[in-house]
Amino acid sequence: MATIHLDDIDMKLLAELQKNGRMTNVELAQRVGLTAPPCLRRMRALEKAGVIKAYHAHVDPAQLGYSITVFAMVSLKSQAEEDLRAFEEHVRALPEVRECHMLNGEIDFILKIVSHDLQSFQQLLTGKLTSAPNVSSVKTSLTIRTVKDMPGVPIPAEAE
Repeated sequence: MATIHLDDIDMKLLAELQKNGRMTNVELAQRVGLTAPPCLRRMRALEKAGVIKAYHAHVDPAQLGYSITVFAMVSLKSQAEEDLRAFEEHVRALPEVRECHMLNGEIDFILKIVSHDLQSFQQLLTGKLTSAPNVSSVKTSLTIRTVKDMPGVPIPAEAE
């Protein structure tokens, strides 16, 4: 994938949007020192290039009844490409699995899972995760508290 060249204004746009994706184009333009039309053109170019992938609300899981977050480390019996893809498709279909990352090392995947309570998590674990085809083992860790939960990526302070 080709890397797109981002200038200081692009970086400022991204920094501001990561802080508040709901601001109007006029407000964003003012914050980065542009008028509205070129600001909108830059945003559209960043979207088209895939730098900006989506806009979404950062929802508090507890407010929707998801009181626990669990990280599950999954090992598979086979790492053949078709088996990896089958597992990836399986977890894509599980709405409680919010993130899935393939790893290098003895663990094949790490999953971030939200659940209403321990009972519903156990049902997911035994009914849909450990029983999935090709799963060798699942080790879980229940979070005690979240210290940092930052969306996006670090943008240099000079861009802000």
